[in-house]
Amino acid sequence: MENLPNNLPPNPADKALLAAIDLGSNSFRLEIGRLDSGHIQRVEYLKEAVRQGGDLDEDRNLTAESIERGIRCLARFGERLQGFDASHVRAVATQTLREANNRDVFIKLAKKALGFDVEVISGVEEARLIYQGVSRFLPQSNDRRLVIDIGGRSTEFILGQGFTSHHTASLHVGSVAWSLKHFGTGDYTEKAFTRAEIAAESIFETLGANFSTKQWDVAYGASGTVSAVADVLVQYGRPADAVTKEGLHWLREELLRTRHVDKLRLLGLREDRKPVIAGGLSILIAIFDFLNIETLNVAQGALRHGLLYDMLARENDMVDLRNASVKRLARKFDVDETHAKTVADVAEKLFEKISEDIQFAQGERQLHSRKLYWAGLLHEIGCIVSPIDAHLHGAYILEHTEPAGFSQSELHCLSLLILGQKAKLKRLEADFTDRIFVMQLICLRLAVILCHARQMPNLRGFQLHYAKNNANNNANNTIRLTLPKTWPDKYPQSYYLLDEETLAWQKINWRYEIANN
Repeated sequence: MENLPNNLPPNPADKALLAAIDLGSNSFRLEIGRLDSGHIQRVEYLKEAVRQGGDLDEDRNLTAESIERGIRCLARFGERLQGFDASHVRAVATQTLREANNRDVFIKLAKKALGFDVEVISGVEEARLIYQGVSRFLPQSNDRRLVIDIGGRSTEFILGQGFTSHHTASLHVGSVAWSLKHFGTGDYTEKAFTRAEIAAESIFETLGANFSTKQWDVAYGASGTVSAVADVLVQYGRPADAVTKEGLHWLREELLRTRHVDKLRLLGLREDRKPVIAGGLSILIAIFDFLNIETLNVAQGALRHGLLYDMLARENDMVDLRNASVKRLARKFDVDETHAKTVADVAEKLFEKISEDIQFAQGERQLHSRKLYWAGLLHEIGCIVSPIDAHLHGAYILEHTEPAGFSQSELHCLSLLILGQKAKLKRLEADFTDRIFVMQLICLRLAVILCHARQMPNLRGFQLHYAKNNANNNANNTIRLTLPKTWPDKYPQSYYLLDEETLAWQKINWRYEIANN
């Protein structure tokens, strides 16, 4: 399969269009594709060398300059994506944002500039998406594949077969970080290369036996460094679409002969790659030596393509890995699946009622509803540790696990919902100005109350409404639960618990009240 270029600007009204944004440590990339007979064909591809990976200060904060560069780039991408449905756009950030202590500041500005949410994904999830993208561009076979992607601040290793990844690893070694650490002055010396290669190999030792030569039949290199090296080598008579050990050592000697990055003149080497080529090359040589690779095939797919196919699966209700991940977590922690599904169903129904007062963008309500449903399915995963403090343990589990398909922001939201199902709201470190989160939270809390008898409650005649700036009280926002007149007498225990819930909301800038119709 090929990505076929198309110079015609996409029509945002075209529902077959999908857009993926990769906020990498070295470059930001935008890929727009069109669904065609089950495959995604390229419509447009934009790339800018932002190099945020080299701009973390001593406190591991992004500098103001790097934030500004990133936001300007995303604003340009955002202009290109005007008119796209939120469900057809996915933007993910990788290692630099994983490390940055002020990532929340950047993400808030990025969402405003881009017009869409930006997710920070884990290294394991990044590796899965890379394999998803690479595998779509390879011939179908039963080969056991090793895929390697050297990024700006991390390197991903994936073992897979067909379209499925089996083992993934993400290590903190990348072309930007290694170039700054070992070639920061711009000098190319034998000592610097040797130290860089040894340092990289010491990190690769954590891979263990899973990635030994016995575990794979053919090796592929994706994106960034591998493509840059291959582009140079082919200009000097080496085979196309492959990197060999001999070619790597030839390139190493060329850099040593040049002595300094300012004097580097190589055919096929783009200007934006010059500052990071030495670090990337030393990592690549170390990988070849550590894994005994003789030839690394250059793969066409990348993280952004994995994002596109992941969106395609979600859009068509195919295999959304998040559903499978939630089921695996529930089984692993011995959740009462029948009760969990009841709570999830009730929370979802309540959210449908309350969200009638909100004007959502197309597809947005479904995204929020699905997240709430997952929280319902997992709300008791902490019971295996302690039924009394299940919400505390459940939140901890979600914050310290890496289920396939989820971004870190999604997991954090699920963790807050699970913690908030019973926790005192004032102690919950959540953004209560986020009305959608508040609605999700109250729907989950009410669902847990209504299902306290561990059976499906009678919701006939229930109404749940949201009102902003209610003039009849001092609260800025009000959520009103309206019950049938006879309901309190029929279900006194449930009514008592629902009424007690009003006390929980009195200490924050929201008001929850009960009325009878």
